[in-house]
Amino acid sequence: MPNIKPVSDLRNYNDVLRSCQIGEPVFLTKNGRGRYVLLDIQEYEKQQAVIKLLSKLSEAEDAVKTGEEWKSLDDLKKALEV
Repeated sequence: MPNIKPVSDLRNYNDVLRSCQIGEPVFLTKNGRGRYVLLDIQEYEKQQAVIKLLSKLSEAEDAVKTGEEWKSLDDLKKALEV
């Protein structure tokens, strides 16, 4: 079950921070609507790493589709001075 609290609960921020667990975000509402999300720093860093990996995979997939990043064997030998 999601952990949802009004933003006014931040007056007692220690209570809010205690309810923030790894992998379990705390959703803060303002005027009854979702406004902010609190995450454990480890979870945030994990999500950022996943986003970066997915971005690199997308770039690689695009390069394979266009063929722009591919080199011929002769070009590769010249680049490696073989």
